[in-house]
Amino acid sequence: MADVKRVRIDLNTNVCNLNCSVAFQELTNTEKLYAHYLARASWQGSLIVFLQTSPESPIIFLLFQSLYSGQSISQLKADCLAIAEGQGPVPTAADFHALIMYSAAFYSNMGNYKSFGDTKFIPTISPDKLYAVIQISNAYKQNPNRMDNLWNLCKDRMYSIQSRVLELGLGAQGLSTYYSSNCCTSDADFVKEFMQQKDISPYNTRLFKYENDSKVQYEIKIASVEQSGEAYQDSEGREDTVAKLLGKHDYKGCEILITRGDYSPLLKRLVENLKMAKRYASNENEVSMLEEYCHSFITGSIESHKNGSRFWIKNKGPIIEFYIGFIETYRDPYGIRGEFEGFVAVVNKPMSAKFSELVNSAETLLDGLPWPKTFEKDTFLRPDFTSLDILGFSGSGIPAGINIPNYDDIRQTEGFKNVSLGNVLSSYGSNKAVTFLSKKDQELYKELKGPAFEVQVGLHELLGHGSGKLFSQLENGSFDFDRDIINPLTGEKVDKWYQPGETYDSKFVSMSSSYEECRAECVGLYLCLSNNVLRIFGHNGEGAEDIKYVNWLLMVRGGLLGLEFFTPETNSWKQAHMQARFVIMRVLIDAEVVTISEIIGEDGMPDLLISLDRDRIAVEGKAAIGKFLCKLQIYKSTGDSEAAKSMYQHYSTVAENPDLKLITFRNIVLERKQPRHMLVQCHTSDKGDGEVVFTEYEASVEGMINSFIDRFPSYDEDLFSLWEKEIKSHNY
Repeated sequence: MADVKRVRIDLNTNVCNLNCSVAFQELTNTEKLYAHYLARASWQGSLIVFLQTSPESPIIFLLFQSLYSGQSISQLKADCLAIAEGQGPVPTAADFHALIMYSAAFYSNMGNYKSFGDTKFIPTISPDKLYAVIQISNAYKQNPNRMDNLWNLCKDRMYSIQSRVLELGLGAQGLSTYYSSNCCTSDADFVKEFMQQKDISPYNTRLFKYENDSKVQYEIKIASVEQSGEAYQDSEGREDTVAKLLGKHDYKGCEILITRGDYSPLLKRLVENLKMAKRYASNENEVSMLEEYCHSFITGSIESHKNGSRFWIKNKGPIIEFYIGFIETYRDPYGIRGEFEGFVAVVNKPMSAKFSELVNSAETLLDGLPWPKTFEKDTFLRPDFTSLDILGFSGSGIPAGINIPNYDDIRQTEGFKNVSLGNVLSSYGSNKAVTFLSKKDQELYKELKGPAFEVQVGLHELLGHGSGKLFSQLENGSFDFDRDIINPLTGEKVDKWYQPGETYDSKFVSMSSSYEECRAECVGLYLCLSNNVLRIFGHNGEGAEDIKYVNWLLMVRGGLLGLEFFTPETNSWKQAHMQARFVIMRVLIDAEVVTISEIIGEDGMPDLLISLDRDRIAVEGKAAIGKFLCKLQIYKSTGDSEAAKSMYQHYSTVAENPDLKLITFRNIVLERKQPRHMLVQCHTSDKGDGEVVFTEYEASVEGMINSFIDRFPSYDEDLFSLWEKEIKSHNY
């Protein structure tokens, strides 16, 4: 059983507004309609995330949509507080606040597991009082049977804090609806081999296992509108390459069934909105992009999604930026299946100019990275790098920057795009208390956190994720690299590479996300020491030196805070970026650039103090990060996942040693942790006369709830049917 306090949402969690009003109002009417339908497509698809998160998430969503659609939140609260004593459990004002805080957190994370950390959270309001609120609601008066049914279907799972459901994980390590509950790592390994042999991408799939006596059958479920095995007839003549893969396959004595139609009704709505958006596209690249995405979602073809991504890369400098699909693998505990997300954003031209200058300097900066040129791409494919104001980001969490597409074959030879999400960065504010720093460092940190993070995001996305070559053997037996290249770590010729069908994700599996984030973060730390880089962002002289210091301080403090996301019981990390920052902190501790001391805080309780030796950053610090970064890149380039795992696990280890009491540190971090803020997004709607209505909400839990009530219907029969069809496979 868990400590109940640590699985509840902090009732003082800050709620911020993701402001996009100025950028949106500057669009033409055609651009507004294009953005509107793209946003609708993204949000319709986002309902998939509830099915990807936990067995109970779809039902909690349906319960809350019904509960809050029947009347205003203020009216529901007034009705609850009007109940007289003696009429059963009586919710107090504090109970009601706890309920709407939980509801807002649930909506913000698109489920009842934190998007940043993958740990479960439960309501602070007791079950009997939550049910009392439900009974008081207009929704209950209008349809008591439905409300009772939804409550009974989710109440036990909603409040459960049994060990296996406390965090996302595979097999005994946790819960994951990317897999049936009887799947474990060996099952994922086995089916991955089959999928590689058949050249099937796992991005838009789930894996379910069925056991009947001694027989085992696996089902690979492909996300698509189409559910039949008949080839889809595309109006543009595109081939349905998925149809021929469907059906039963015998593999090493096991039956593997490939089906499609996972999330079908939700993807159908998504496609309808993409087709509407196509009417307002501004050029042929956007038209072709949307057509390929539609074909991908209809048939389940990842190759069509790749084609759409190719047109997306070619669409240079658009006013409206957009990407959608099964993208990031962070929340798949095995690390190869993508969570659905979609974003629509408006370009911020002044900030984008800085990033364009960074792109123009990229080749020179890449030469300064600490690995031989032979381990760098043959040609740097200059990407678009823009600062965007998010209009809508549908998914479990909103990042500060993105480098996509994630398809290595495209990134290596055709290119990619970088985006920095400007209104996300500006939403963080500087009024939050800063723990574990001296007062002097706190003042500098608060003043320069924003500008320093802006530099780090730019370098991380463009030259971190955008750098490095993968050595591969091609299908015809040839190699895409010179076989005489010397491995600088061994002094011998390179003797490892990616075999045909292998990708970075398939080789590095569950470690892949964190390892790559660590590599990109190290690139940012390493290159931020360049005065030429800082000059691009407007930092010179002593001000530039302060930016360098604060950026490194941000990273080290992030590493210490990362201990919150390590679970001793399962010896596992639950957040890729925070594990990466912890690893970097360990490298700098070993280099004697950083020390962490136990102290007594001003409140008389145990505390920690980070000391970053400013005088050692430029030489000893840079050398340590450079040496480590070189290893990260060489292991990635050569696909040497075994050596990478050995090194990365060493620095990821959390243990109690006399000279570094990491378990003690973790306990102090947990006692002093601060809640992660939530972001309320705007909503667009079409009045039917060709005019788009833009709605913003107050930065509050009520604003968060109201945005979802406007965005989705009070009840969704399709979502319930999808949940009902698969719930028997999730026995936790």
